[in-house]
Amino acid sequence: MVTKNLNVRVDEDLKKQADAIFSALGMTMSTAITMFLKSTVRYSGFPCDLHLDVPPNAETLKAIEDTEKGIGLSKGFDSVHALMEDLNA
Repeated sequence: MVTKNLNVRVDEDLKKQADAIFSALGMTMSTAITMFLKSTVRYSGFPCDLHLDVPPNAETLKAIEDTEKGIGLSKGFDSVHALMEDLNA
C-alpha cells in the first residue's frame, strides 16, 4: 500500500486537546485520522462518534442518589408490572 502525507492546519489548542483524547484511547493522531477516513469511506458519509465516557456531573450524581433513596418519588415499585399498572391507572 502506497501512503501519502496529509497536511492539516488546525488551532494549536484543538490539536492538544484532541491529541490528549487520542492518547487516552491508545492511539496517535495519525491513527485517529486514518480511522476517521476509513469510516467515512465505509459509511459513504460522516462516521459515528468515538469518545471517552465522561463521568456524570454533581447534579446527575445527586439525582441518581435521590432516586436510589426514593427521594422525590411518589412511591416505590417492586416490579415493572406494578409500575405500569400505576402509570395506566
